[in-house]
Amino acid sequence: MKDEKLSRKQLFLLSSLIFGMFFGAGNLIFPVQLGQNAGHNWLPATAGFLLTGCVVPFLAMLAVSMTHSKSVYDVAAPVAPWFGTVVLVAVHMTIGPLFGTPRTAATAFSMGVSPFVSAKYQNLAMFLFSAAFFGLAYFLTVKQSSLMKWVGKYLNPLFLVLLVVLLVLALVLPMGSLHQSVGTSYQSNAGFQGILDGYNTMDGLALLAFAVTAVYAVRHMGFEGKSVSKVLAKAGLLSIFWEALLYVGLVLLGVSSLGKMSVAANGGTAFSDVVTHYAGNFGVLATGVLVTLAVFTTAMGLFASFAQDLHRAFPKLSYLWWLRLTAVGSFVTANAGLTNIVKWSVPVLMLLYPYALALITLGVLNKWVKQSPYLYRSVMAFVTVPAFLDCLANSPLLSMTTVNTVVNDYHQYFPFAGNGFGWVVPALVGAAVGLVWQLVGQREGATVSQTEDQEESKLA
Repeated sequence: MKDEKLSRKQLFLLSSLIFGMFFGAGNLIFPVQLGQNAGHNWLPATAGFLLTGCVVPFLAMLAVSMTHSKSVYDVAAPVAPWFGTVVLVAVHMTIGPLFGTPRTAATAFSMGVSPFVSAKYQNLAMFLFSAAFFGLAYFLTVKQSSLMKWVGKYLNPLFLVLLVVLLVLALVLPMGSLHQSVGTSYQSNAGFQGILDGYNTMDGLALLAFAVTAVYAVRHMGFEGKSVSKVLAKAGLLSIFWEALLYVGLVLLGVSSLGKMSVAANGGTAFSDVVTHYAGNFGVLATGVLVTLAVFTTAMGLFASFAQDLHRAFPKLSYLWWLRLTAVGSFVTANAGLTNIVKWSVPVLMLLYPYALALITLGVLNKWVKQSPYLYRSVMAFVTVPAFLDCLANSPLLSMTTVNTVVNDYHQYFPFAGNGFGWVVPALVGAAVGLVWQLVGQREGATVSQTEDQEESKLA
């Protein structure tokens, strides 16, 4: 079936699967938050957001396909086996119990429960809600419940329909104009800030971990070899087109909302406030239930993938042990609140994304790179220093005088460092060094081989 054409039904099914992997809690709340913060500078900010929120995950999926990887470990393993393990653990901890999974419960609470609870009982309500949320997710994941498929088949489409209705209402009956005040971070270089905001979706990291699911789906349809990447490209482009439309609509929703309300503490609260404006408390309750069910299945998927991949990497610890770890860890982190989860995730994402983007680029260029250890090791080595400095620049440690001085020097002397992209030029230098290193290594190998051949001929 290598030459079989992709049917419309297959294209639709595959693009729906990819869209489901893309769209989660963060994809709903961060565009609204960006709109409120960017104000009338929403266009360049949105363009940047689409780059890391849509294009990068799409390329991550292709990178997994082109390198024939079975997990995120395989994507990073050309550097060294230990590096592949470190990347696998870092990615799963980030999209798992540290930030991604706790965000599902925090978003559901912020949008569906918090509006109905008085201020003095917010912490208690969150504690009880997150305990029930993650306890049930753990139980159903252990039991391998079919709830995930049922919700994905019926309730997720219903939620998307309600979301589209809300966006149409906002278009017909806007809360305000698009000429709203601009937040500090977006007053200059709004496009760069939008790119950094796209990191918050975590889709670039998540697709490195989950893309193999889409690859297996394509192979199950009967496609093989180079056809797999071509089919993924078609289905992926269709899915990110629809996702990009939703992103733009949500950004505009956030911008126009400033005509009736002030900037919210987080995107979940902002979205809930908008729903209240258009549909009242009943709308908030209905949306909250659907969002909760949607992110609940996301949490179950994250639980399972975390336990499966880490059990595979560390087989001495059982699948159930890892499942308990992510359930308890997610519960603890979720009770920090959505605003704090987002704030704490920024330095970690600023550390991980340079590595992820470099690995994705090398994977997409695998036709020429061929997973060369020379290139991989050199690029990763050159990316390391700016990645850690970007992390420091966005961490609480910046208040320390020594750290502040180092970061200021970094921003002054590294191109694009002030905008969060100081790793780009070092990565290019690393690629050049890696190419030279590879050429030298190949010549030395050829010389050694020639010498051995000459010695063997003399002995003969």
